Amino acid sequence: MGTTKVICFANNKGGSGKSTTCSNVGYGLKELGRKVLLIDGDMQLNLSLSLFDEDSVLGFAQGEKNLYEGIKRQDDLSDYIVQTPYEGLDLIPSSTLMSSIEYELFTKWQREFILKKGLSSIRKSGRYDYILIDAPPTLGGWVMNILCASDEIIIPVEATPWGLFGLGNMFEFLEEVRQIAPDLKMGGIVITKVDTRKNYFKQTLETLQELDDVKVFDTYIRVDSGIEWSQDNNAPVIAYKKSSRSAKEYMALAQEIDGCMKN
Repeated sequence: MGTTKVICFANNKGGSGKSTTCSNVGYGLKELGRKVLLIDGDMQLNLSLSLFDEDSVLGFAQGEKNLYEGIKRQDDLSDYIVQTPYEGLDLIPSSTLMSSIEYELFTKWQREFILKKGLSSIRKSGRYDYILIDAPPTLGGWVMNILCASDEIIIPVEATPWGLFGLGNMFEFLEEVRQIAPDLKMGGIVITKVDTRKNYFKQTLETLQELDDVKVFDTYIRVDSGIEWSQDNNAPVIAYKKSSRSAKEYMALAQEIDGCMKN
């Protein structure tokens, strides 16, 4: 593919399926033969837990090999990569200390670009086709850091009555970020937690399609118990049960994203 694409999955509303989408798109891209690095930017550790058991994740979180330590020290993040159980899919794990990352950033010079600098040698190496970052459900200095380090943002939006709540704030924040990161592109919106028997999906889709210059991915992710089972087993649903509906949908989404990024 040539150059490394950095995509962040972000939404300031919690429960949008961000971490699940990030981990499954990452796994799906790996299945397509891409080399993928996942970065867990959230103190809740959900992305890390989708690839490793709790003991391993707590070991990363309490040790030296996590994103918090790398950002605090302003290190080259190449040294913080851990191999997942899946070949072609690596991770920089998070830490519960990410809750105080805003404080750590506050005193730093050019603080909005610390993550971008930390990833620069990884990008230059061409080791990965994709770097996917799971952002926390907030808007602030750390999310600004993630967006400044990214080429594109994908926003997962759940098809529920409150799914669109706060999306306006997200777009306003993106405009602010573009003042200092003008090349950041809107990759698109993916609709998650869809129950096609309810009207919420149709309403959500219609509202999103009315937005100017915002792509809504053709693939949407339906509610599926397979996702919960896979989370319980610390695995992406594509790895846990490839034949499940959600695994097929996430695989289709990975193909759609991969196709968009080539264009």
